[in-house]
Amino acid sequence: MKETNTAARMLQGAFILSVASILSKLIGTLQKIPLQNIGGDVVFGIYNTIYPFYYLAVTLAMVGFPIAISKFVAENEVMGQDSESRRALRLSSLLIGSIGVIFGVFTYIGAPMLANWIDNSHVVSGIRYVSLAFIFVPLMSLLRGFFQGHQNMYPTAVSQIVEQSVRVGTMILLLLYMTMIQAEPEQIAAGALFGSSVGGAAGLLVMIIYWRRYRVRGKQQKLLKESAITAEANLSTASAVVDLKRESDWRFLKRMLVYAIPICLASLAVPLMNIVDTFTLPRLLKAEGYHDAGAMVQFGVYNRGIPLVQLITMLATSLSVLFIPALAEARIQGNHMLMKSQITLSLRWFWLIGLAASVGLCVLAEPINVMLYQDAVGTDTMRWVAFTAVFSTVSLITAALLQGIGIVKAPAVHLLIGAVAKTVLNLLLVPQFGITGAAISSVVANCLAAVLNVALLARSTGLRASAGAALAKPAVTLAGMASAAGAAYWAAGGALASLRLPPGRLVATVESLSGVLAGAIVFVVLIVLTKLISEEELRMLPKIGNGLANWLKKLHVLR
Repeated sequence: MKETNTAARMLQGAFILSVASILSKLIGTLQKIPLQNIGGDVVFGIYNTIYPFYYLAVTLAMVGFPIAISKFVAENEVMGQDSESRRALRLSSLLIGSIGVIFGVFTYIGAPMLANWIDNSHVVSGIRYVSLAFIFVPLMSLLRGFFQGHQNMYPTAVSQIVEQSVRVGTMILLLLYMTMIQAEPEQIAAGALFGSSVGGAAGLLVMIIYWRRYRVRGKQQKLLKESAITAEANLSTASAVVDLKRESDWRFLKRMLVYAIPICLASLAVPLMNIVDTFTLPRLLKAEGYHDAGAMVQFGVYNRGIPLVQLITMLATSLSVLFIPALAEARIQGNHMLMKSQITLSLRWFWLIGLAASVGLCVLAEPINVMLYQDAVGTDTMRWVAFTAVFSTVSLITAALLQGIGIVKAPAVHLLIGAVAKTVLNLLLVPQFGITGAAISSVVANCLAAVLNVALLARSTGLRASAGAALAKPAVTLAGMASAAGAAYWAAGGALASLRLPPGRLVATVESLSGVLAGAIVFVVLIVLTKLISEEELRMLPKIGNGLANWLKKLHVLR
C-alpha cells in the first residue's frame, strides 16, 4: 500500500509540475517573440548573449540545492524527523542566500570585465540588471525544494507561473516604453533583462507566503500533539531531538555541499553549452568579418530555435527533481524493484519525448520560424538546433537518475567533457559553417554527455535495453510521425494558397499547428501499435491516461 501511495504521489506531482513547467516555459518562450519582433535582431542577439548568465544562475539555484534539500526532507519524513527538515532549510538558506548576494555583487561590479571577455561592449548594462536576480532566485528555489521533499508540488507550480508571468509582463512593458523613446539597443535589452529580477522577487514572495502558512499549520499541529501525549512520551521526544542535533551545523552544511555541488554541475547541460557559445561565437563571427552589431544579429538568428528546445529541457528538469526524493525514499526502504521500475519507465518516456520533439521541430522548422520570428532566416540552423532537445533531455534525466542512486560526481564530469567538446567543435566548425557549425557542435556535445551517462547508468543498475525497443521501433514511429506532420503542413499550405492568402505569419501558424496536431496523433497511435508503451504504462499517465487508453481501445488501436 505504501508503494502504491508513493507512486501515486509521484505521478500526481509529475502532472502538476509538468503543467506548471509547460505553462511557465510557454510564457517565457512568448516573451522572445515580441522581443525579436519589436526590438529587432540586434536587441535579440544582445539579450541572448546575456541571458545564459541568468539561466546559468537559475539552473544552479533551482536544481542542485533544492534537490539536496528535497532529498534530506524526504528521508527525514520517512523517519518522522520534521524538525530536522526545518533545520536543513534554515542552514541552507543562510548559506545559499549569502552566496547569491556575493555572486550578484561580483557580477554587477565585474560586468565590464565580462563584456571584455565576450568581446562586445553592448552587454554591460544587461549583465548588471540581471545580476539583481541572484539575490532572490536562490532563496525561492530552496523553499521549492523543501515542499518538493514533502511531495507537495503546488507551491512550486504556482511560484513558477507567477515568476514567469511577472518577468514577461515587466519585460514587455519596458520593451514598449524604451522603443517608444527610441532607446539604444543595449538599453532596450537591459530593460528586458530587468524583468528577470522582478520575476525572481515575485516568485520568492509566493514561496514566503506558502512557507508562512506551513509554519502556522505546523505550530497548530504541534500544540494539539503536545496536549494529547503523556509526560513520558514528551521525555522520549526530547531525547530524540537531542540525539538528532548531535550533528553540528557545519557538518550538515558540509554534507549538503558534498551532495549538492555535483548535482549543480550535472544540471548545467543546456546553460553551460550556451555559456560556451556566449564566449566563443561572437568572437569567431567577428573574426569572419562581422562588426559588433552584425555579430549580434547572427547570434540572435542562431538563438531562434533554442527557446523551443528549452521548453523540452525545462520539462525534463522539472520532472527530474521528482526522482531524487522518490528514489531516495525507495533506497531507504530497500525496495530495489521500485527503483528499477522507476528508472526504466522514466528513461523510456524521456527518450521518446525527446526524439519526438527533435524530429517534429526539424520537420516544421520553416513554418515555426516564420510564425514566431516573421521570416525564415536561419531555418537550416534551427533544424540542427532541434536535435539538441533529445540529447540534452536524456542527459538531464540520466543525471537525475544517477544522483538518485547515489552517483553524483560522474554526471558533472561527463558534462565537462561535453563542454570541452563543444568548445573545440565551435573553433573548428564556426569558421566553416557559421552559426550552423555552432548548432552542429551543440548536437555532438550533448550526445556525448548523454551517451556517457546512459552507459554508466546501465552498468550501475544492470539495465538492458534491446536494440528494437531503443532504436528500431522508435525509428518506425518517428518516420510515421514525421510523414504525418510534413503531409499536414504541406496540405494546410496548399489549401490556404488556393484561398489566395498571402504567405506570412497567419499561413505559417496554420501550417505549424496542423503539423504538430497530425504528428502528435500519429505518434501516440504508433507507440501503442509498436508496443513501445504498454497499456498499463499508458494508464499510469496522470489525468489523461485512462481516457486516452479507452479512446484507443474504441479505435481498435489498443487491444
